[in-house]
Amino acid sequence: MEIYTVYALQSYVDGRIYVGFSSDVVKRLMQHNSGKTKSTKGFIPWTLIYSIQVEGRENARKKEVHLKSGIGKEFLKSLV
Repeated sequence: MEIYTVYALQSYVDGRIYVGFSSDVVKRLMQHNSGKTKSTKGFIPWTLIYSIQVEGRENARKKEVHLKSGIGKEFLKSLV
């Protein structure tokens, strides 16, 4: 089973938090910071504030949805 990293980024521009998942989080962060991701290019630069590795795409998606929920966002905000 493939390992995915569920991650949260914070923008230096306005402090917003972006949550996603990837099998290569380093490459994905570079994509976010180079403007190749439509939803994040207006808020460059981004820094990684949280990451966790999970097995399987389905589990990664579930963790991503949790972190995007109210309780998940509160958890992420408590880290910064």
